[in-house]
Amino acid sequence: MVLLGDAVDGRPLVKLAALTPQPHLLRHTSSTSDPKSKEKQHQIAIIGSGTIGLSFTALHLVQNPSSTISIYDSRPDLYDYITAHLPHYISPAECSEQSYRDRIILAPTLAKAVEFADIVQEQGPETEEWKTKLWPEVERHARSDALLWSSTSGITATVQSKGMKDKSRLMVVHPYNPPHIMPLLEVVPGEKTSQAVINRTVKYWRSLGRTPVVIKKECTGFVANRLAFALFREACSLVAQDVVSVKDLDAIVTASMGPRWSVAGPFKSYAAGGGDEGMGGFMGKIGGTVQNCWEASERDVEKHKINAKKGEKWEDKMIKQCDEAYGHVDTAERDARTRLVLQAVRDSAPK
Repeated sequence: MVLLGDAVDGRPLVKLAALTPQPHLLRHTSSTSDPKSKEKQHQIAIIGSGTIGLSFTALHLVQNPSSTISIYDSRPDLYDYITAHLPHYISPAECSEQSYRDRIILAPTLAKAVEFADIVQEQGPETEEWKTKLWPEVERHARSDALLWSSTSGITATVQSKGMKDKSRLMVVHPYNPPHIMPLLEVVPGEKTSQAVINRTVKYWRSLGRTPVVIKKECTGFVANRLAFALFREACSLVAQDVVSVKDLDAIVTASMGPRWSVAGPFKSYAAGGGDEGMGGFMGKIGGTVQNCWEASERDVEKHKINAKKGEKWEDKMIKQCDEAYGHVDTAERDARTRLVLQAVRDSAPK
């Protein structure tokens, strides 16, 4: 048995709360849980402790209070990094620091991080080479029934799993940043992902009060980013043409689409615009205007060379206006206000 504080491959396996030796917490929870307990105790392995990794760690700790989290990251200052940054993701009102520190373990190796986990969640480098090397290694050391999730923004489970023996185990669970606040999780199966894995994944996130949506087909960027980046491209195009400034465009969105889409997405919103005739009525009334806007958008994007390649003139203009309008964005204020909006939406939802 490995004790907390013992060295494994030259690195200590430590509980975040203390560096003194204590009984090893990375254990098979099903053998130690009270069978009468209605709350399943999850062992969750977090691979990669960047922004998304810490955000997911906070989400599991707060919304799943019986969970134990093992974190694996190759950075040498992991202990100092976690203790310095994780408190920014968890308010004392949600969970006391001592409480969640007692449930975090810093693993010295990938094998030690995943060996008893029933959920393995990856937030590593966004490269195909790294991810395709990772999952066969996880597969060798993780439990055979562990859920395997990647938080990738664009590398499909089908691609990531190509080196695995059992490709049915892996799927993408793509968050909308930051996941400890935003409720959406895009559940994106690979071509070989089993229905049982999909069902267990959806059940877990619903139990935490999140909004998991199963994406029917793998596609570049999945769905949320496709929508967000389509709007962003149009926003960049309008700024490039001097139709509107960066700051005024943001004001337009936050005073119109932002609040409306928080309670009804584009299809429901435009269906409402069609009155008794619904979406058919809406398209019948202003379908021509919609088409004109689409065509103008394509022409303008081509004319002003709106693409994401570094160094384009339009990009310099947009970046300069963003810097002048916002400087360093206070994400703490943004997150606090976002929480209030989400709470208001939940409170106003039909019972």
